[in-house]
Amino acid sequence: MRQQAYGYAAVTLFCLGIAPVALAELKPISDETMGEVTGQAFMQIENIPDTPENPHKFTRMTLTMDVETRMNIDDVKAGEIDGGADFSAQHVALGHIARNDGVQYNGRTYSAGDTVHFEAFKPYIELAEDPGEGKLSGFRMGFAQARGSVSSLTSSFSGDIGLKLVDDNGAEFDATLLDQNAQATRRRASHIGIADPAAAPADCTAGAATNCAPLTHLQSIIVGEKNTDGTTGFTNDFFIGLQREGVDWQSLDGANVINAGKGVFINLPTSMTVNMSELMTNGVQRLQTHREDMGTQLF
Repeated sequence: MRQQAYGYAAVTLFCLGIAPVALAELKPISDETMGEVTGQAFMQIENIPDTPENPHKFTRMTLTMDVETRMNIDDVKAGEIDGGADFSAQHVALGHIARNDGVQYNGRTYSAGDTVHFEAFKPYIELAEDPGEGKLSGFRMGFAQARGSVSSLTSSFSGDIGLKLVDDNGAEFDATLLDQNAQATRRRASHIGIADPAAAPADCTAGAATNCAPLTHLQSIIVGEKNTDGTTGFTNDFFIGLQREGVDWQSLDGANVINAGKGVFINLPTSMTVNMSELMTNGVQRLQTHREDMGTQLF
């Protein structure tokens, strides 16, 4: 895989100072002195036991670091087996560059040419183990808080995209991932649309589609949760999982459970609401992800 990375990532570095050797007597520190010392571990480890509702036990390792990045990757394929891939995309990017003055992202105002970073706080790795077999059932990588743009030209997607879609009658629905036959699927989907009994049936036929659009039309999304004032807040449900079998991953606050099937699973919560007809015709255009605006030349 060829990769080009732009921008920067905030990385924590530890430097070892070299000082002249000194000899001193070691003395115990009193409880009072210890009580005045505060600090925070670089890594936090949490064990979550199995329950009757969830037979897996989990070990989560969280790093207390913050990352702000803008990154471009040429091609990504994951879970490539059985003649296909769980995730396949070109020109994947995190973060972008503002095209115009006065645009707002993440509750801030930017000028043309400003970098709008993808913000990710407290990255973690979590392992799911089957206690009965003593084997690893899956692991995932995510962030305690994440917010920012994700852009791609995606042909195959496994997981969930938390997009809201509005039909021609003005009704709002949760987006559903679909295959080329308009069947709902969370594995190797090629389309996205509305698959709800209250809406017109989805049809993904090229040239005669209804409530269905190719994933390639969804070229940029904003990861995060929608605040009451319309801005985008941080989400704790953005993660990439790899499972040997189905795993019920818990949200970090324990309030929700996200079922991830076998293989690669990407959970993309987004604050966006998109008109279905607009998505089918013009699509969601890609944000500027290169310092020189490539426009439609990128594809």
